[in-house]
Amino acid sequence: MAPQDKKPKPVTTLRCSSIKASIWMNEGMNGPFYNVTVARSYKDRDGIWKNAESFGQADLDALVAVTQQAKLWVAERSSR
Repeated sequence: MAPQDKKPKPVTTLRCSSIKASIWMNEGMNGPFYNVTVARSYKDRDGIWKNAESFGQADLDALVAVTQQAKLWVAERSSR
């Protein structure tokens, strides 16, 4: 596989129930910085795992928990 064919991977993924927060490191002019994406994992009718970017009421507590974890993770590494 050629280097340009490699998909970037998150530096870490945090999970709470079916909600995950992926943390991505980027290089900027002032050094590294982080971005966070969140998704809800689910199995479709064929049993294949998929991700959704919408959340129902039952997902909101897990969404809050995982984003708080992500905030702490990023803050710990950004203060170095």
